[in-house]
Amino acid sequence: MKEKDGIPDRDLEKRFQSLSHRLNERRGSEKGDETKRTDVKSGFAGATRMSSEFIAAVLVGAAIGYFLDKFAGSAPWGMIVFLLLGFVAGVLNVLRSSGELADPYSAVWPGEKRAETEDLPAAAPDDDEE
Repeated sequence: MKEKDGIPDRDLEKRFQSLSHRLNERRGSEKGDETKRTDVKSGFAGATRMSSEFIAAVLVGAAIGYFLDKFAGSAPWGMIVFLLLGFVAGVLNVLRSSGELADPYSAVWPGEKRAETEDLPAAAPDDDEE
């Protein structure tokens, strides 16, 4: 058995294996923490985006109503109508972003799987096609 600086090689090897095992365990637990942090950041980013879209829609509706009232002299009706339209547009944007509202151009409702194009029947030829 060789000794270097007074420490036997076997003892050094055991300590090295113990250290690498502890480091691997620690790295594994930190990876789990990173995914949790990423999920929280992702959720916060989505909430911030949806709230800013909602606020922007309400403000744009109010601005359109204000300028319509200013130029048409129909105060306060333009402001009231367009403020409500902005509110509705904001709510629809939030529902669309969160996935609670189905895409009107999609045949699939939220939560359902989209059919693969291979499973769909072939389209009927148009009259113009030969």
